[in-house]
Amino acid sequence: MKTLVKTFTAALIAVSTFAMAAEGPGSKSAKATVNLSTADFALEHYVAVTTEGESAGVEQLFAEDFSQKANATTNNRDEVVKFFKKQKGEKLNCTVTTDIIEESADYMVAKVTLKFENFTKTDLVTLMREGNMWKVSKSINSYK
Repeated sequence: MKTLVKTFTAALIAVSTFAMAAEGPGSKSAKATVNLSTADFALEHYVAVTTEGESAGVEQLFAEDFSQKANATTNNRDEVVKFFKKQKGEKLNCTVTTDIIEESADYMVAKVTLKFENFTKTDLVTLMREGNMWKVSKSINSYK
């Protein structure tokens, strides 16, 4: 009986170890994908990333040629992705409204307004269809 228990325990440990090794370290969060099959889903995810600290799928959300203009500063894709990854879990204390300005089969322009206690941030966001996915290609921010 002791031999059977030891064999069962060893087999359980071996199976668990192989399963974890097959996944690799951190593969669940690093490989997380987000449904960006429609412009609305992509815009919703953009709002979650920018206001709720959502970090899953950040790399897939932004187009390779993404740029962000805020006042006199321009940020590229790598800078923005790195920033949002650092903001993981940080929720902004604001109310958010989104308005679709223009939409076609291959692009969308939306106005995302973040109303804070003492100021308002307006973000004009351009989304483009790339194959079967929608990506954010440009963001222009202004503050009042």
